[in-house]
Amino acid sequence: MDWLQYEEKAFEKGFVNICGVDEAGRGPLAGPVCAAAVILPKGKIIEGVNDSKKLSEKKREQLFDVIKEQAAAYSIGWASVEEIEEINILNAAMLAMKRAVEGLPITADFAYIDGNKTPDLDIPCEAIVKGDANSMSIAAASILAKVSRDRLMIEYAKQYPDYGFEKHKGYGTKVHNEAILKYGVTPIHRMSFLKKLFEKQKNGN
Repeated sequence: MDWLQYEEKAFEKGFVNICGVDEAGRGPLAGPVCAAAVILPKGKIIEGVNDSKKLSEKKREQLFDVIKEQAAAYSIGWASVEEIEEINILNAAMLAMKRAVEGLPITADFAYIDGNKTPDLDIPCEAIVKGDANSMSIAAASILAKVSRDRLMIEYAKQYPDYGFEKHKGYGTKVHNEAILKYGVTPIHRMSFLKKLFEKQKNGN
């Protein structure tokens, strides 16, 4: 598989600083959404990098530092729970991506975005469905975003020890749902994501 097919296409068009962008945390019931942008040196393949969902937590942690060392530039962007509630999760994910790209220490001149929608950027960009499984720079971004968010949720677990955030990272597991119903919500829960759970409880299911 050619991990650099998209990057090479952009280089051929004359772009120089091509970043891959991905987000983590669109689905959880709690916590912010995180995005990362990564610019790799031309022709760079980082051994072991793959779509973050296909890697173990241990492997992602190892690659996190390797990517930061070998990237030409990287940046992490966030959108808060309050922003998710205010503008919805899709728009919040786009905002986190925009912040990640704009936070790069080297200005990107082209961006490949994982998914089917692009954030509002001042540079040309292209959305790639399953980009994290086809582009080296997007795959690298997916790892940085996932590890950054997971680490934050582990910190939140210390603040809210009854919820098991260190295990499920805020996703709607059985354990998490039961904890919400038993202990109530925390300031980091996304209330709009909990409607179904509370409706179920109200209806006695």
